[in-house]
Amino acid sequence: MGEPELKRMTVDEFLVWQQAQDRNYELVDGIPVLPLKAMTGASGAHDTVTVNVLRELSTQLRRKPCRARTDDTAILIKSGSIRRPDVLVDCGPLDLKRTSASAPRLVVEVLSPSTMNYDRVKKLDEYKTVPSLAYILLVDTEKPQLTLHVRHGDIWTPQSYVDLDAVVDLPEIDCRIAARDIFEGLPFAE
Repeated sequence: MGEPELKRMTVDEFLVWQQAQDRNYELVDGIPVLPLKAMTGASGAHDTVTVNVLRELSTQLRRKPCRARTDDTAILIKSGSIRRPDVLVDCGPLDLKRTSASAPRLVVEVLSPSTMNYDRVKKLDEYKTVPSLAYILLVDTEKPQLTLHVRHGDIWTPQSYVDLDAVVDLPEIDCRIAARDIFEGLPFAE
């Protein structure tokens, strides 16, 4: 199961190939690559925030048509790339064998110093091309800062939240997440 051959793959070829791998890859410009966090390892702060967001979304989405997913679920980008956000919410039909989201509504990227610029620019632009997405949430792990990008037709509007008393409303998926719950367990949240 070594490193992939650096050959171009279609999305379908990649999804079949990925099933035989022992680590999750992304497809960028037709080439399988390890996500940056897989190469550097996620920090404790990154992992804490990811678990907190997943817990809050999973709790609020119980017995509803949408489901919170981890980075084991891929998201297909219009350009043909495949990304693995830290957390996503899929509102498509439940198919337990499917490895990619069929109707993603929310993606969450937990920013780390090593991935921050890449996530805020390249990945953000890619996510904006996914027609079913309503929200892109970027979560800083260095300070209590959230940036929610909200789709209004073809326009994306950023909303910033900079304190622990903020609440992020996500009416498209019938959820509300308090910043204090997102950052629980981090030093600045105590």
